Amino acid sequence: MANDIRVCEKCKHTRLKSIIPKIQKMAPDADIKIGCKSYCGPCGKRAFIYVNGRYVSAPTEDEVLEKAKPFIK
Repeated sequence: MANDIRVCEKCKHTRLKSIIPKIQKMAPDADIKIGCKSYCGPCGKRAFIYVNGRYVSAPTEDEVLEKAKPFIK
């Protein structure tokens, strides 16, 4: 089963040009969906992604990816 990963294109703490290739390297089979997640409060303060139904956040893009690794199938 492919990993379901969702990224907000409006998040101020992640850049799609850099985070998408990192996600694809971490989870090659991932189904990556890009769009607003209606989570604007925390999104304005920290980087975040959804990984297989789990909200993962951290101060930086690299830290959020590191915290997301345990949730990758």
